[in-house]
Amino acid sequence: MVVPGGTAVTRLSAWWFAPAPAERLAALRIAIGAYALIYTLSRFHALITTYTGSFAAVGVVRTMVPSSLAIVLVIATVVLLALFTLGWQYWLTAPLAAAALLWTLTYRNAWGQVFHVENLLVLHVIALAAAPAADAWAASRQREPKGSYGWAIKLLVALTVATYVLAGVAKLRLSGGAWLDGHQLRNQIAIDNARKLLLGESPARLALPLLEHPAWFTAVSIATLCVELGAPLALIGGRVGRVWALAAWLFHVGVYALMHIVFPYPLFGVAFLPLLQLERWFRPFAGMRAWRRPV
Repeated sequence: MVVPGGTAVTRLSAWWFAPAPAERLAALRIAIGAYALIYTLSRFHALITTYTGSFAAVGVVRTMVPSSLAIVLVIATVVLLALFTLGWQYWLTAPLAAAALLWTLTYRNAWGQVFHVENLLVLHVIALAAAPAADAWAASRQREPKGSYGWAIKLLVALTVATYVLAGVAKLRLSGGAWLDGHQLRNQIAIDNARKLLLGESPARLALPLLEHPAWFTAVSIATLCVELGAPLALIGGRVGRVWALAAWLFHVGVYALMHIVFPYPLFGVAFLPLLQLERWFRPFAGMRAWRRPV
């Protein structure tokens, strides 16, 4: 019996579940886990500060908790992220770390402005927690690598792609074709820098001279949409994926240069690591027995 579309499904399955080295997924666990740990530690004081203001339920956070419990959960998040990065008892610590990170960052947002710069980081940690990312280079005993790791890496790429596509679609839904003429982008940059001046902050030095040239923003607006709506090209992988990653990274550099707005996860390049053969960077550690002890 021939199943309609069976050939396409078979090809898609073969592509999605293509083998990849266990070390590549492990390297992503270490890199992304270390970033999540450092990011949480960098915000530690803000996260444990007694919350004030209006509470508004958002995401997985539906109610307030005692301040002491919130502080304990932040500390637990730091500890769990460290164990996640090391790959210690990963079957248990990874899901707990992902859940703790999701709750901790969401709870902070429930007390103020909701930031979306952390969304992709949390999604990547959740995806890694659901994957066999500690089959190599882990601090505790793990199973013999099976070779079925490509799907998890593609999932990380797909999550990155989705965030950029959604941003591009949002621009078109809010502005339509008007986004392409550059006026809205120019106005947005002008307003942002004017607000900084009114609040006594330093404006972006590059923005002020460029605002005198409206035509330049037309090219930037078009390029922005090309990067965001062209994100699915990253799923091709290889050189195409790396070229897109470079374009996306330059986009974030431009955002910082023109508005001093930082999207740290992609700006530091961590969001694009799934597109690289990251295990090559970790080869100096490949001989450490403690990192490669199969059951």
